[in-house]
This record gives sequence, structure tokens and C-alpha cells, in this order.
Amino acid sequence: MSYDYDRIEKAIIFLRENFKSQPRLDEVAAHIGLSSFHFQKMFTKWAGVSPKNFLQFISIEYLKRLLKKKKTLSDVSHQAGLSGTGRLHDLFVNIEEMKPGEYKNGCGGLSIHYSFGKTPYGKILIASTEIDVCHTSFIMNNENGPKQL
Repeated sequence: MSYDYDRIEKAIIFLRENFKSQPRLDEVAAHIGLSSFHFQKMFTKWAGVSPKNFLQFISIEYLKRLLKKKKTLSDVSHQAGLSGTGRLHDLFVNIEEMKPGEYKNGCGGLSIHYSFGKTPYGKILIASTEIDVCHTSFIMNNENGPKQL
């Protein structure tokens, strides 16, 4: 069990140190001595997300830091090891539910709509942009009023 943990730790360190080169699944798997199939399964079990999603999350945090420095979308794409601004756009839309330009501009002009609903599990808050749902949470009432979970 601890051997699996050590392998996943090694994979996470490798991904964090090499995210700009966007390593493929087989590269990371080889680095820790596993087949791609077994690595994918083990990583998802231990990290709770796929290696690809983990790499995307690391990349998006780096991209956000670059965009806050007011760099161009083209420069940001290049510095993060992405193939172009289209890849940057896709990554932002899939992870952040907004366009990179919207994030760069401090989300000015971005509309977030919300509504409340009922589910078998209780009240829910759902928020969305023009692209997709960007937030969901359950609402729990307590003695001080509604509380978001």
C-alpha cells in the first residue's frame, strides 16, 4: 500500500516539475515503472482525478498567474507549453467555464446566472455562465438562516 503511495507521489512531483512539456500518460507511467493502464487506474484511485485532469489543473493555475501579469494570450499559451491559443481557450472553457480573455480582464462583463431548486437531497444552488454550469452547492438551513455547503 505505501509502495503505491510512493509511486503516486513520484508521479505528482514529475507532473508538477514537467507540466510545461505536457507529458503524455505513457511518459509519466514509464517514469514510475508502470504500464499506462495500471498507472491511470492507480493514479485515479489515489488522487481522485485522472492524470490528464491533474495536469490540466496544474496548467490552469500557471496560466492564471501568467494572465494576471497581463501577458498576451499567445505568450501565455507558449510559456505554458500549449500548442496555441485554441488549446488555451479549450482548457479555460473546460476547467473554469469562462474564456481566457474574460479571466484576463478580471471577469468584467461575465454574467453569472443563478437559481435555486429542490432535489431529493435538499435545496440546491446552481450558477452558470453562457458556457456552462460553473457552480453547484446544497443549501442547508440552520438557526442562523441558509448556509451553503
